[in-house]
Amino acid sequence: MAVSSRTRVGIVGAGPAGLMLAQLLSLRGIDSIVIENRSREYCEARQRAGMLEAGTVAALRAAGAGKRLDAEGLEHDGIYLQFSGERHHVNFRELVGRTVTVYAQTEIVKDLIAARLAAAAPIEFSASQVSVSGVTTDAPVLSYVDAAGVAHEVTCDVIAGCDGFHGISRPLVPGLSVYERSYPYAWLGILADAAPSTDELIYSRHESGFALYSMRSPDVSRLYLQVPAEEDLQAWSDDRIWAELQKRFGLPGWSVSEGRITDKSITPMRSFVAGPMRHGRLFLAGDAAHIVPPCGAKGLNLAVGDAIVLASALSALLVEGSPALADDYSDACLRRVWRATHFSYFMTSMMHVLPGDPFDDAIQRAQLRYVTSSHPAATSLAENYSGYDSPVVGG
Repeated sequence: MAVSSRTRVGIVGAGPAGLMLAQLLSLRGIDSIVIENRSREYCEARQRAGMLEAGTVAALRAAGAGKRLDAEGLEHDGIYLQFSGERHHVNFRELVGRTVTVYAQTEIVKDLIAARLAAAAPIEFSASQVSVSGVTTDAPVLSYVDAAGVAHEVTCDVIAGCDGFHGISRPLVPGLSVYERSYPYAWLGILADAAPSTDELIYSRHESGFALYSMRSPDVSRLYLQVPAEEDLQAWSDDRIWAELQKRFGLPGWSVSEGRITDKSITPMRSFVAGPMRHGRLFLAGDAAHIVPPCGAKGLNLAVGDAIVLASALSALLVEGSPALADDYSDACLRRVWRATHFSYFMTSMMHVLPGDPFDDAIQRAQLRYVTSSHPAATSLAENYSGYDSPVVGG
């Protein structure tokens, strides 16, 4: 027999969207439970994005999760765009008065989990048989089996589906409109114990393919190579990876710092948007509703943005009895999601090489020359990259 309980908000998924939502609801005095089918160790170890918009940084601070971010995050004034053997700086601070910060999603998840556990708020890792029912009623039910094998049924006021692209929540929304595009390339990403040899991210378009130079700390570099969509990771030895990185970033008198590779993976490139992001008392957030290719650094920021908008909507609905923000939740989020989707597509299509396509090659070079020589074009890039229309905690 299942153990029965009640809470205001049932949250499926302990990624950035779900954990941020739980934290914001807690600050508003709204009870919730977070259910995650992975272990805590898995959630705190998986490597994901690490570039935070100015609004995301402010939101994490306001949510009480900014202590380590402020101590360890690397604030950047802009990015470098490299092509045709030249490297150009796009200075966000000068162009739009904003900066971005490198702080890994892994660390944000750790910080938000720690905050929830410190508050003794319920969070269930390694849950199985997770299901949601009754979302068109006023009392939807979140069911699961905990790590000890005990079945639970939690009656909620609302359910937040923050369980990612492969989760159970999105299929519960009938009549979804789905928009998607798969790209003919992927990213081979590595973490390396190597001090970065650049002060800011480098986006490099090379005839052999795109490369991105990022970092995680003053001692750890995060680097990416464009590879074919169906590439075999086993085909890439450490020596081959470093040689390709040196070639794609190489400039006279400058080279990539090398070190021990501690993590290696291949990530496909996809644009995906599904709406509406609400059905009855079920609300979708984060990757459950949208995915963007990582070239625009938007995925994590969109997840946090969804959580901010949803927390305000649920507070108005559950505390004040006002449904207006909840009714507008999907439209409000999707306006921001489509802007970020366009920017991610713009960055992806501008930087990635399609072999054997001289027309595309010429178009990309023309666009890069325009962005790096036109003040309005550079300003548009800076505005979008550093956080166009970022939601505000409490707004």
